Amino acid sequence: MEDFNFYLNNIGEIGFVKKVIPPIVYAEGLPGATPDEVVMSESGEISIVTAIREDAVELLSFSKTPLRVGTRLARSAARFEISLGPELLGSIIDPLGHSLDPAHPLPLRGERRPVDSMPPGIQSRARIRRPCETGVMVIDLMVPLGKGQRELVIGDQKTGKSRFLLRSVLTQVRQGAVGVYAAIGKPQITVKQIEEFLREAKIFEKTVLIVSESDDPASLIYLTPYVAMTVAEYFRDAGNDVFLVLDDLSLHAKAYREISLLGRRYPGRNSYPGDIFYAHARLLERAGNFKHARGERSITCLPVVETVEGDLTGYIQTNLMSMTDGHLFFDHRLFAEGRRPAVDPFLSVTRVGHQVQSALKLEVGRTLVSFLREANALHNFASFGAELGERVRKILSKEERITQFLDQTAYDSLASNLQLLLFGLAWGDLWENRPPKDIRLAIQKIVFMYETNREFHNRTEQAVSSANNIAMLLERVKDLDVSITPVNNQ
Repeated sequence: MEDFNFYLNNIGEIGFVKKVIPPIVYAEGLPGATPDEVVMSESGEISIVTAIREDAVELLSFSKTPLRVGTRLARSAARFEISLGPELLGSIIDPLGHSLDPAHPLPLRGERRPVDSMPPGIQSRARIRRPCETGVMVIDLMVPLGKGQRELVIGDQKTGKSRFLLRSVLTQVRQGAVGVYAAIGKPQITVKQIEEFLREAKIFEKTVLIVSESDDPASLIYLTPYVAMTVAEYFRDAGNDVFLVLDDLSLHAKAYREISLLGRRYPGRNSYPGDIFYAHARLLERAGNFKHARGERSITCLPVVETVEGDLTGYIQTNLMSMTDGHLFFDHRLFAEGRRPAVDPFLSVTRVGHQVQSALKLEVGRTLVSFLREANALHNFASFGAELGERVRKILSKEERITQFLDQTAYDSLASNLQLLLFGLAWGDLWENRPPKDIRLAIQKIVFMYETNREFHNRTEQAVSSANNIAMLLERVKDLDVSITPVNNQ
C-alpha cells in the first residue's frame, strides 16, 4: 500500500490514537471512516475499522508492537487487500502478504484482492465428480474424499493429524494440484518442520505457506485463514486445482474470541462471540468445485480442529462438523495402541466422497467397514473369556492381516492401484498364517517394487484396472508373479 502522507493528502482526514488495548485501538477523528476500511498510521502500521462509536472509531491493529497514544492516522478509502501472483509459489508469507524468507523476496505488483469476500453462488459451482487421493489407504478406501470437498480433520494433540495433512499435500501436489498450507498461530518449531518436510519432498516450489506464529497478535492469527483462502482462489482462477489446509481453526476461534472480548462484544457459549459460526461458515463456503473456462477447478479444503480427550461435543468442534462435508477422527486411543494413521473409520464420515469412487473401490470400502465392525464385536465377545471357535479364530487372524495392511509410516504415499493390490493380498489367502513381521516386510518390498520396477508397475496397473469387483481382483492378484509375496520365513 501507499504511505501515510499519500492517504492524508488524498483523503484529507486525520485521526489520532486515543486509547490502546492491543490489538484494539480507539481513535478520535476520521469522520468519514467506514466498516472494514484500512487505516494507515504515520509509522506505517495497518489497521482496519471494526466499529464506529459515538466518541471513537474502533480499529483492529495488525502491528506486532502496540501503537502509541497520539499517533496520527489517515483513512485509505480501501478494504484490506493482498498482492497475488505466480511468484507466491515456493514462498512463506505472513498474513499481510510479506515474505518471511529473506532469500525469497516478493516484489509483487500484480493482481490485488480483498481477503474477505462473498462465497461464490450456486450457479458457479459444479457437482463433485473427481476423487481426491491422499495416499493413505484407510482414507482413500474407507472414508474417501472428492476434489472440492471440505473435510474436517479432528482429534487430540499429537495424534498424527499434521503428518496426515502433509502426506495429503504431497500426494495432491504430485498429481498436479497447488498446495496452500495455513499454519495458524503455530510455534516456530512447528512451522520449521512443515517447511523442511515440503523441501525434502521436493514439492516446496508448488506450495504456498501462510504463517502466523503463536507469539503474533490475535489480529494476525485471525487474519491467516482468510489470506490462505484468497491465495487458493487466485490459483483456482488461474486454472489449477488447489489443496488447502487450515491448521487449525480452534486457535483461530480463540483469537477471534480474544478480539471480541477486548472489543466488549457480548460473549456467547464458552465466551465465544455470537457470530463465530457465521465467520467460519462464510470462510469454508469459499471452497468447493467450480465451473471454469478450462472445465472444472476445485479448492479442496481440510480445516483442522483439536479435541480434548477425544470429546467431539465441543462448541467449535460441533460447529465445524455441521458446516463441512464430513470429518476424519484421529483417536488418541488408537494412536496409543500403535495404529498409524490413528483414524477411526467408524466415527469418521464422508458425505460426498463415495460418489467419486469406482465400483471396485466402493465395494472394497464397504467390505472393509463391515468386516472390521464384525471383528470388533468378536473382540468384545472374546474379552469375556469365551472359548473361540475355528470361524472366530480365522476372522481375528484375518483382522490382524488387515490391520497390518492399513498401517502406514508417516512418509508413505501410496497410489490408488497399489492400495487395491495390497488389499487383494491381505484379503485373500496368500498371506494366511503369516506372522505380522513378515507381512510388514512384504508390504515394504511390494511398495518398493511398484515404485522402482517399471515392468511390475505396468503389470499391477493392468491387473487392477481390469478388475470390476473383489472376486476378480483376487483372481488377478493370484495371476501375478509369485515374487509379489516375498515373505521371509527364516
